[in-house]
Amino acid sequence: MKLTPTLNYYNENAEEFTASTINVDFTSVQDKFLNKLSSSSSILDFGCGAGRDTKYFLEKGYMVEAIDGSEELCKLASEYTGIEVKRMLFQELHDVEKYDGIWACSSILHLPYEELVEVMKKMKVALKDTGIIYTSFKYGSFEGVRNGRYFIDMTEKSLEKLLQDVGGLAVEEMWVTSDVRPGRGEEKWLNLFLRKK
Repeated sequence: MKLTPTLNYYNENAEEFTASTINVDFTSVQDKFLNKLSSSSSILDFGCGAGRDTKYFLEKGYMVEAIDGSEELCKLASEYTGIEVKRMLFQELHDVEKYDGIWACSSILHLPYEELVEVMKKMKVALKDTGIIYTSFKYGSFEGVRNGRYFIDMTEKSLEKLLQDVGGLAVEEMWVTSDVRPGRGEEKWLNLFLRKK
């Protein structure tokens, strides 16, 4: 597996990243996502980081698989969640109609545009009919390396083009929020629920 600067960043800063995200209260968005699923639904946490959301979904009784590209985060997330978190790149998703929901919280925003399009096509294929995706991007028009990691930011307009290029996904809900981490409230996020058409 070829390590990108972004994966190197997460491997080198896994414990610090975990400390800054693991106790963040994200229940309002998590519950919104779960309300779109049935109690027997299967979920893929796609870029699970430290495992905060995987643990929440497991505690609510859902079947969850979790993946991340960072070996160090996989270790920490496996310990935290009690399930084996698979080390995998986004591009290695090859499942077909397996999941009712894919949770990609602040994760696929690390992909360059062309790779993002291809990965979102794979996500669509991995969803069952009328399955749901939650994902989020930093709000703006920046694309490139920032603080040691690659980011692609999104606005409503750039997202519209992205979804045209991906095809087969409809925006069910889109909203802008402030960052929930302490001292980061000035950072804005574009949140999305996408439904497989």
